Amino acid sequence: MLITAALCLFLYNENQQRQASAHVEAVIPQVVEVIQERQQTQQETPPTGPAISEETMRKEMPIAEIDGHSYIGFLGIPALELELPVMADWSYPQLQISPCRYTGDLYQDNLVLMAHNYEKHFGRLSKLRIGDTVTFTTMDAETVTYEVVALEVLGPYDIADMTAGHFALTLFTCTYGGENRVTVRCDRA
Repeated sequence: MLITAALCLFLYNENQQRQASAHVEAVIPQVVEVIQERQQTQQETPPTGPAISEETMRKEMPIAEIDGHSYIGFLGIPALELELPVMADWSYPQLQISPCRYTGDLYQDNLVLMAHNYEKHFGRLSKLRIGDTVTFTTMDAETVTYEVVALEVLGPYDIADMTAGHFALTLFTCTYGGENRVTVRCDRA
């Protein structure tokens, strides 16, 4: 019975991972398309009024609705050959299919993103090295480049440590078994 239960759990996890990968592959082109459309609209609309930076005008990151989900952009991790759509807020059902914003904001330099440890999500996060590049592109086509400056393993309930510090971007996922959190800290490059 234990072998059967273990096999069922393994098959369930594999199915979840396969569904998450399929979602990423289906959504990333849609996210890129929305970004390109918004970029073209911005280029066609001449600025009016006094010159105020977009960062000053914006109170929240731009969001786009795609297939009933809200996205804030996409994350690029070249060292892991990943491009991932990022949902605006997290919930357990959303986390099953895509990386999500845990807390923070790109413009406040305190963005924290989380994802499952699926192979096509953050499963290989621990393979990043200090100096690796990470990019985040907003739904308004603004791309920020980051550099990995620290890798940590935090306890499963170290929420204060996860959101503490002066890192512009933090990425985290569970270790296999969920005992700890693999955490990657980044600063703007």
